[in-house]
Formats: sequence, structure tokens, C-alpha cells
Amino acid sequence: MTTPTKPTPPDPREKVRTFPSTPGVYLMKDGQGRVIYVGKAVNLRSRASSYFTEAAAIERRTAELVTQIRDIDFLEADSEVDALLMEARLIKDIQPTFNQELKDDKTFPYLEIFIREDFPRVEFTRTPQNRGTKLYGPFTNAKKLRGTIAVLQKIFRFRTCTLDIEDGDERWRWFRPCLLHSINQCTAPCNLRISKEDYRRDIARLRMFLDGKKARLLTDMRKEMEQASSSLQFEKAARLRDQLHLLESMNLRGDLEEHVQPEVFYIDPKKGVAGLKQIFKLEHPPRRIEGVDIAHLGGGETVASLVQFIDGMPFKSGYKRYKIRTVAGVDDFAAIHEVVARRLDRLRNEGESFPDILLIDGGKGQLTSAMAAMRALEIDPPFTISLAKREEEVYVPGEEEPRRLSRHSYGLRLLQYVRDEAHRFAQHYHHILRSKSTLGD
Repeated sequence: MTTPTKPTPPDPREKVRTFPSTPGVYLMKDGQGRVIYVGKAVNLRSRASSYFTEAAAIERRTAELVTQIRDIDFLEADSEVDALLMEARLIKDIQPTFNQELKDDKTFPYLEIFIREDFPRVEFTRTPQNRGTKLYGPFTNAKKLRGTIAVLQKIFRFRTCTLDIEDGDERWRWFRPCLLHSINQCTAPCNLRISKEDYRRDIARLRMFLDGKKARLLTDMRKEMEQASSSLQFEKAARLRDQLHLLESMNLRGDLEEHVQPEVFYIDPKKGVAGLKQIFKLEHPPRRIEGVDIAHLGGGETVASLVQFIDGMPFKSGYKRYKIRTVAGVDDFAAIHEVVARRLDRLRNEGESFPDILLIDGGKGQLTSAMAAMRALEIDPPFTISLAKREEEVYVPGEEEPRRLSRHSYGLRLLQYVRDEAHRFAQHYHHILRSKSTLGD
């Protein structure tokens, strides 16, 4: 009797040519059928085929892996985001030999959710906490993970800041949300604009998606949307509808790195500086820009932040905070007057140069207060302007009407960057006050 022979598996080099040109993960196996490597791809056929090229054979680790591959399979994903998350889950569960270096190495990036907080924040981290958080990863590509977080934030609108927000603390009603709320990427729990229950429900949905339960999540959200509509909760129903649309239409077959938005959005420093020189007819490109913002704690305590940009890039060693000394209650105009006077008086006394551009967060009133401070000091003022957030209008001394720059202007985008960075820096004032840190002079 002849013993049946096992069919010879197809050559992996030939098999990858039949893979689809869609996002997904590929699983490389050894002669015993064990998965020895898991990888992610935007285009499965192209990525898996690349391992069997002459160029790949030059790289030692790839060459060693290829010698052990006897079979290769794939799992399709709806998008690159889904593929990235699927890859991380499989690496964690299977622990393939050639991914082993990722398993416990805390230098690799993770997505971390601080689930014990009233309003859990989501962070990119390379140093996860030992307890109190839900960890996803490790991920194989830091930029891809940052891009994924940016994409998911557009859908689930979670916070990524480090504020200590407690439910029911009425002081937060005075807090001013950051730019992420304005562009609909955060529900602003820092200003109590969402309840603890609704925010944590969004986090629960995010976790379902991260756990690979997308189909169930979509079903649950459709039911909840229908119930909200039936109960005449039209605002809630509309928000769920928008989230569903984003989840269902998530088509991210391009490079996820395009979604990485340092300090909220990308700025080309050189073009921004050149744009400001042209817009304001400056004699030289502005090398040093300083931005001032005012913040309030509980409607009473007032502080200011000052950020410094050199050649269009943040220079964080030049950042300063000021505790307002002479203003009682909420008076932004008087606070601007004080902080501008203190800043420029100190620069003058120490023989330091003034900034090429001094940017004030606010409108015509704030700009007028800043200029009044300089007149009181009897100094030759630096070029000073203000940027009003609502319409993004630029106020210039001596001009009755504000300037409305093109939304696509590199100069405007740099001014927005400075303004928003000053606001972000001001948001941490309560940490400074609690820890009794030294504020700027």
C-alpha cells in the first residue's frame, strides 16, 4: 500500500503574486507551519513581494528571515489603521520569533489609555505605566502610530492633553479649550462641554475599535443613533451619524505619516517666515517671534504665557510664564498691559534685543493695551500685531480695519502656530500654581 504524500506547498515567491493590492497583514511561516514574522502593509502584494528581491537580500536580518520562510498567508484589513492595529494584536498574541524583539521592549511605541481618570486621555508613549492604564502595542513604526492617533481622534474626539480634569470641578467652566476643540478633534472635557458618561462612552467605542471589534461597534452605534433620533435627541443622533460615516468611509491607503500633525498642524518654517516678511513689508525676515496669551484660573487667578519661535520653529528654552500681579479679577486688557511691560522692560534693562514680531492673542483691544504699555515705557516698540481667533483677523497698529489673510497663507499659519502654542503653554498654569514653581519676572 502506497503512503499518501503531503502536497507540496506553493513557493512563497509565487504565492505573494496572488495577494490582493489592499491593506492588511502578512504572516510568514516556517517548515512546521509556525508563524515566525507578522508585518503590516498598505499594499499586501507589493510589500510581501519586496522580501524576495535582490535588494532585500542585502539586509542581513531580512536575508536571515527569508531563508526560513516556507509559506506565507495574509489577512485583509479595511484600512491602514485597521492593519496597523491588527499587526500589533497578532504580534502580542503569537509572539513570532522574528518579532520577538518587540514583545517586551519598552523603547517601542505604545498607545496608552488612562482608564482610571474621569476623562481618560490617550497618549503615544515609549514608557508605559505599570498600572491604571490600558495598553495597545507594541507598534513597529512610531510615525504610523502617531498618524493613527491623529486619525482616530477625528472620529472619537478624545483628549491627548495632560490636564488633571476632575468631574464636577466647576473651575473648569472658566477654562478655554485648545485648538483641537475648534477643529472638532476633541469634545473639550477641560471646559465641561461633555459629561463624564458621554466622554467615557466615546472611550469605550475607541477601545472596541482598537480591540478589533469594528463590526460590532458599527452595529451598536447604528442602534444608538436610531434610539437617539426616536427620543428626539437630534444633536446626539447627528454626532453618532458623523462618527459612523467616518468609520465606514475610513480609506487610508496612503501614507499614515501624512496624518502626523506636530503641534496640531504642519508648518513649513521657511515659507512661514518668508510669508510674514512679504505680508507686512518687513525689511528682513523675522528671525524671532514671541507670542503672548492670557489664562484664568477659576475666573480669579490670572497668568500669562510667552512663547518664543526662532526661524519659524519653537524655541522652548525661551518660553516663560507670568503670574499677573496688578490686576484684580478678569481683565485681559490690563493683564496684557502688565505682561508686555514686564517683558520689554526686562529685555531693555538686560541689554537684550526685542523680538522681530510680538504677537498678542486677541483683537484690537488687546493690541491697544500692548501698545499703551510700550508708550508708558517710552521705548521704540518692536513690530507688534494681534491675532483674533474667531475670524483669524490680524490687527496692525495704525490700521483701522483688520487684515484678513488667505487661509492658505503660510504667514497666517505660522502666526496661528505661535498663537496656539502660547495658548497650549498657558493651559498648564494650574500645574505651575499647584507646585508653586517660579514664574517669569
